[in-house]
Amino acid sequence: MAIDVLCLRPEADFLRIGVKPPTTLNIAYRGPADADVPALCREAKVMLIPAVGPKLASTLFDDSPIKLVQVTGAGVDRVDEAEMKRRGIAVANVPGGSNSALAEYTVVNALNLMRRFSWADAQIKGGRYEPARAQMVAANLPGLEGKTVGVIGLGVIGQVVAQAFQRFGANIVYFDPAPRDAAEKALGAKRLAFTDLLATADVATVHVPLFDATRNLIGAKELALMKPSAILIQASRGGIVDEAALAAALTSGHLGGAVVDVYAKEPIDPANPLLALTGEAAEKILLTPHIAGVSLQAWQTLFRQSWENAERVVLRNESPVNRVY
Repeated sequence: MAIDVLCLRPEADFLRIGVKPPTTLNIAYRGPADADVPALCREAKVMLIPAVGPKLASTLFDDSPIKLVQVTGAGVDRVDEAEMKRRGIAVANVPGGSNSALAEYTVVNALNLMRRFSWADAQIKGGRYEPARAQMVAANLPGLEGKTVGVIGLGVIGQVVAQAFQRFGANIVYFDPAPRDAAEKALGAKRLAFTDLLATADVATVHVPLFDATRNLIGAKELALMKPSAILIQASRGGIVDEAALAAALTSGHLGGAVVDVYAKEPIDPANPLLALTGEAAEKILLTPHIAGVSLQAWQTLFRQSWENAERVVLRNESPVNRVY
């Protein structure tokens, strides 16, 4: 029986969160390095892939009947845009499926650093309850109310993140190459030049895709513009923030803190300078393993919509929804 869908993630990923892949499709589950993947690519009509992982070789699509590469997430940087367009293969994602999870991540971790909750936990476990409490009281640690949150990229994700911060009483400013008039009005947000946002924000949170124009968008020069008390949240794509420059800014004491969920190389390179931070610099950074958008509810949305798109293309010969290119 011919393969309808080549799925490059295990069936268990779907079953463990209660999403049963459609029985209407003949599905082959493989890892990207499995030996028979190239042969299956010459048979399948749809390829289903995780958003996170190594870039797929364009040669996989040589002499292939694949009509659609469906990403079970938002990011589509695992495939080569020019090659997909040249071959006439549609690439679709699931925009917005992780929005709530990402918004929770940014707000929770901004507050974690601003109010030093993780630091306090370590102090208490080390037997320093009284001095830790005295230090935190004396520091007048702030919350989000009345603070300025700068959203870099006010697209679908950026807008949900901005709404979450706004619910805590934060003032929203944003930078986006395109004016976002409707969102700006709804949020009461103010559009700023990129450098002005960096200089103004108490929390700067990054929500732009990775491409040539955004690679190393935030480096040493940009970090130097930020307030010494400011917090940077990087939960977009690795490579947008210069990690060596961020480590240097934290080491010098210039930055109030950073939350990093994505890295230029994943899994994170043991030589990454962010792992070498010590003392106060290490206390001011929170590292997570590319899970900002991961929650049970997010997975259910991402997986269901991905399979629905596969059925649309294979069974009904319809165009996919959420086509990126």
